[in-house]
Amino acid sequence: MTNSLEEGLEVRLDFDKVAKIGRDGHQVVPVVLQDADGGEVLFIGYANEEAYHETLARRSAVLYSTSRNEIWHKGATSGDVLELVEVAVNCEQNSLLYRVRKAGTGVCHTKDHSGATRQTCYYRTVTDPDSLRFG
Repeated sequence: MTNSLEEGLEVRLDFDKVAKIGRDGHQVVPVVLQDADGGEVLFIGYANEEAYHETLARRSAVLYSTSRNEIWHKGATSGDVLELVEVAVNCEQNSLLYRVRKAGTGVCHTKDHSGATRQTCYYRTVTDPDSLRFG
């Protein structure tokens, strides 16, 4: 069965995501994960204090899943580890930028039409306010 959120062409943006995180009491900052060599944004996640410290200790991306309420080391089960090159913090110190290098075959937990792991989580583009297309 196809997941219409992840594979559909209808825009279904979750404008309540940040509010949900706050209501649930998660103490996190957003993390932009960027390819250190090509500059592409791979995806955006969240880090709590533990995930942040674990990232620095492992030199590999560790995030906090706000939906599962747990720490997750990116690639621990898939093999698609993101090796840490550099961590930057924004001017207000309320978000992080992890510059990373892929150590596996892809990045996203979704797969393309051939069954390969996608290279970024941004694999669709907006064509109009309600529609998407595969990029």
